[in-house]
Amino acid sequence: MDERRRAPRLQEENEVTITVVSGGNDLPEEKVIHNRSKDISASGARIQAHIYLPVDTLLMMEMKLNTVREMITVIGKVKWVKIIYEDESYEAGVQFVNTPGDAVRKLRDYVSWKLEYNKK
Repeated sequence: MDERRRAPRLQEENEVTITVVSGGNDLPEEKVIHNRSKDISASGARIQAHIYLPVDTLLMMEMKLNTVREMITVIGKVKWVKIIYEDESYEAGVQFVNTPGDAVRKLRDYVSWKLEYNKK
C-alpha cells in the first residue's frame, strides 16, 4: 500500500480545543469542543471528539503540544470520520488549510524533534 501522507506523523495525544467555523447542514450544536488529537503532522491530525463532525466541516483547532507546552492554532477541514462508539466517540481526519506558515513550521519542527528523540 502506498503511503499518501505529505508529512511524517507523530503518534501522540495532545489537548485540542476545537471551534466549529463552518460546514454543512449537520453541524453540531456545540461550537467549542475540548478533546484530544491522536496523532499530528505539519499537514493534519487525527482527532477524537465526543460529537460527530461532518466531512468538509471547517474547524479552528488550538493544540497544546505536550512536551513543549506550546499552543498552536491551525485551521483544518474534516476529511473523514469514523464512529468509535455511536453517539459517544468519533475520530476524524483533519487536513490543515489556510494555516499560517509560522504554525506549520512549529508543527514540522516539533514532529521532527519528537520523532528523532523517540529513536534514541
